[in-house]
Amino acid sequence: MLLRKLESKDAPLMLEWMHDDNVTYDLHTDFASRTLKDAESFIAASEETTEDLHMAIVADNDEYMGTVSLKHIDKEQSSAEFAITVRSVAMGRGYSWYGMTEIIRIAFEELGLNCVYWCVSRKNERAVRFYNKHGFHEALDISHKILTRYEGMKDLKWYSVLNGDDYLNDAVNRNSVASCKVISIKTVPTVDAGELSFFEANHDVPFTIKRIYYISKVPEGIRRGFHAHKKLKQVLFCPYGKIQLILDDGKQREEITLSDPSIGIVIDHPIWREMLWLQRDSVLCVAASDYYEVEDYVRDYDEFRKIIMK
Repeated sequence: MLLRKLESKDAPLMLEWMHDDNVTYDLHTDFASRTLKDAESFIAASEETTEDLHMAIVADNDEYMGTVSLKHIDKEQSSAEFAITVRSVAMGRGYSWYGMTEIIRIAFEELGLNCVYWCVSRKNERAVRFYNKHGFHEALDISHKILTRYEGMKDLKWYSVLNGDDYLNDAVNRNSVASCKVISIKTVPTVDAGELSFFEANHDVPFTIKRIYYISKVPEGIRRGFHAHKKLKQVLFCPYGKIQLILDDGKQREEITLSDPSIGIVIDHPIWREMLWLQRDSVLCVAASDYYEVEDYVRDYDEFRKIIMK
């Protein structure tokens, strides 16, 4: 499967989903009255506009499976609205997920946008289940400028994703790295106004937090860490920038890149750790289970090996 520009030959299959109640029953636009000419006109118009980007999701044999879009592209606000519709034959076959992740990549990497947002009716259980399944956060405080497009519509559920978010869920899908748990930190996004992330001691992390510290102003390419802890438990996360975390539990040495503030690593047993700053001025934050004790540090790797072998 791939994305390409819409072509006139896609019009009949586009009309197919427009007249398919299984596809349109929870959409706010009246597609049932659309004609083949309407589909052809939409495709032709997509070539002329710069405010919207409409692309075809197609199978390997170039068969049209659906349309994915970035609408209301706003370079000043660095944002765009996402939309997607696929034919019934494409549902449950990965076309929606592919089209979504690819258009978000285009928004961030090719158009240089910072935020992609969208909404669905809360009654659209299929769509809500899809977005929740893939870990997208519900957005709050939608701007009046955006809400005016949906005036009169109620029970809308809004979502957003920011440039730098792990929208592919690469980190979370790993579940663990070198026997340390990867967690998704609770996050509440606001369209065009960032995200608020939080976690609570003994609820979201399995220990009481007595100390919080952070490492900042580190040049790109610098390595830090090179130690383990005997008893200290920690949650590590990167609220800004990009840091590679290298963890070693004595049996395996694994790496994970922290670049999404809503991803954390729980270290609750002796683990040798190193941190490589992949981006200048990245910030590493640590929530720790106890006060600073120099005796708890293990700074020699051979000593660390002896401790974990006991």
